[in-house]
This record gives sequence, structure tokens and C-alpha cells, in this order.
Amino acid sequence: MELFLTLVSGICWCIVYEECIRLSIKHKTYAMPFWALAMNITWEGIYAITELRIGIGLQPIVNLIWFMLDIVILASYFKYGKKELASNQKAGMFYAWSILGIIAMFAVQMSFIAAFGLDGHLSAQYSAFIQNLIMSIAFINMLHKRNSSDGQSILLAVAKWIGTLAPTITMGILSTNYVVLVCGLLCSVYDILYIILLFRITKSTH
Repeated sequence: MELFLTLVSGICWCIVYEECIRLSIKHKTYAMPFWALAMNITWEGIYAITELRIGIGLQPIVNLIWFMLDIVILASYFKYGKKELASNQKAGMFYAWSILGIIAMFAVQMSFIAAFGLDGHLSAQYSAFIQNLIMSIAFINMLHKRNSSDGQSILLAVAKWIGTLAPTITMGILSTNYVVLVCGLLCSVYDILYIILLFRITKSTH
């Protein structure tokens, strides 16, 4: 069961990242909210490297694939993100604040490792589910800010929901981790809300 759910999560998040890349090219905009991207790319980079140093396994390989896709998504953010700047903002500040944000999220990820260590995977689990909750809210905020489905799709939204729900079952229910369970269930609440809101906006524009 655990292996199956890990595969489901890995496949669903690969779909999310593929959709982010495809929609960025199609709509000429970035498809993942910046803070979600900053947390993702630092988390997946850190845990892909640290876990692969210990040994080859399914999750480290999945993390590495996600990290490489994150790099492409980050490139699309740098390419198209400037379009949403206010008229009085300079492109140089956009890059500076973005890089600072990534550095800040790297520091936050390292603080989880310092607090919980790498043994037992608590640092990875706690940071992942907290950032997933923030990400779920960030997607709703991006939808509200744009008031359009640009850079977003129902497939992306559903894959994101299932991709988080699967490890919620694995780590929150099967392993009885209440932090993971609460954050994971809240992710489902916001993800389902996001799907509904996105469906309404998509329907109203067609």
C-alpha cells in the first residue's frame, strides 16, 4: 500500500509540474505561485541530494525528478513573472527579491533539519506538509488575483490534490502523524475549493 501511494503521489506531482511547464508556454505566464515554487525547489533539492547520498530509493529518485522539473518551472517564472510587476517596479528588483526568497526558503528548510534531523524523516514530513498547505492557499490567491484560468487547469488542480492526499494517507493515517494528518486534510479542503473555483472561472470564460 505504501509503495502504491508513493507512486501515485510521484506521478500526480509530475503531472502538476508538467502542466505548469505546458501552461506557462501556452499562456505566456508562470503557473506556480512564487512562494510555492521557492519552497518546492529548495525542499526537493535538499532531500534529493541528502537521501541519494544515503542510498538509491523510490522517493529520492522522485525528489530528483521533481527538482529537475522545478528548475524548468523557475526558468518560466523568471521569463514571464515580470509581466505582473507594477509599472513603477524595476526588473532588477524582481530578480533580487526572487533570489532572496529562494535563499530564505532554503534557510527555513535547513532549520527543520537542524531541529528534527534527517533520521526518521520528520524534518521532511513536517516541512513538506506545512509548505503544501501554504501552496494550496497560494494557488487560490493566484486564481483570485488573476481572475482568470491563465496558467492553471483542472488537471493540474486535481493532480495536486491527489498528489498530496496520497502521502497524507501514508504518513498521516498509516503512520499516525497528527501534524501531517491535520495539514494534509486542510490541504484537501483548500484543494477541493480551488478545483471548484477554477471550474467556475473556466466555465464562465467559455
